[in-house]
Amino acid sequence: MYLVADTHTHTIASGHAYSTLGDMARAAADKGLTAIAITDHGPAMPGGAHNFHFLNSRVWPETLYGVRVLKGAEVDIIDGNGKLDLPEDLLGQLDLNIASTHPPTYIGSVERADITRALLRVMETSAIHVIGHPDDSRFPVDFSELARAAADTGTLLEVNNNSLRPDAFRENARDNCVEMLSQCEKYGAMVTVSSDAHIDKDVGNFVYALELLTETGFPEKLVATTSLEKLLNIIRQK
Repeated sequence: MYLVADTHTHTIASGHAYSTLGDMARAAADKGLTAIAITDHGPAMPGGAHNFHFLNSRVWPETLYGVRVLKGAEVDIIDGNGKLDLPEDLLGQLDLNIASTHPPTYIGSVERADITRALLRVMETSAIHVIGHPDDSRFPVDFSELARAAADTGTLLEVNNNSLRPDAFRENARDNCVEMLSQCEKYGAMVTVSSDAHIDKDVGNFVYALELLTETGFPEKLVATTSLEKLLNIIRQK
């Protein structure tokens, strides 16, 4: 399976990443990617970017080093009601937005039913295109409900390469991802594959994610990033 886009990457604007916008785009070009989404953290994350960072992304060129640069954000889901740390009108001005849960920013119950309900509410937001790394047992999810809602709302579920590293800090990510992929195939939900790169050398690193997709026999037709046209069409439809 050949992937043309990396839909989850971070620059120095996230506060805990180490490369610039130009570094990341150049790395994408070196890896032969067609597109890269720059999805820095918002203000809820310690060290994350201010709203103005995202508003001013309109000054970015559409392409750098021959690579399409998608303006985006990884917004934090900060409570069980699905509240986000960036306003929806701002998100609507960006190309691709990921919503994720993280221990430093989420406040509330982490029971499976509560996390699932929060994610389902977030997927109803038209400006949210991806649920990021829903593979962490610290935030348990009903994958059947998640995949069904993802198919209904046209939201992508993420296969996150960082989660699958041998030294990853997310809990039970591989087993959870296997279950998620099974439910996605059952309901016809689409996935995106990402590096979650926090430094330029990791852009386009999908090695563990691709291994898992191969092992599970996951159908290529349900992977959004096998063509830029496919990815952009899914975003537009959302």
